[in-house]
Amino acid sequence: MKPVQLKMARAALGLGVRDLADMTGITANTISRIENGADAKQSTITAIRNALESAGIIFIDQNGNGPGVRLRDRQE
Repeated sequence: MKPVQLKMARAALGLGVRDLADMTGITANTISRIENGADAKQSTITAIRNALESAGIIFIDQNGNGPGVRLRDRQE
C-alpha cells in the first residue's frame, strides 16, 4: 500500500484520519505520517490495509497508470 493509496482509500470511504484511527487502533498521528511518506512497521501497514479492505476497498497495483484503489461492488 502506497501513501497515496491510503489517502485515496480514506477519501473513497469518506473517512477522516481520526475515523480510521478508531477503526484500527492506530494513532491518527501515525496514519498521517504514513500518508506523508514516513516508514512504518509492516504490522501497522497490514492492520490499516485490512481495515480498509474490510470496509470495501480494493487496492490496485501499478498497472501502467500508477497504483490506485476502488470500491468493491456492493451486494444488495
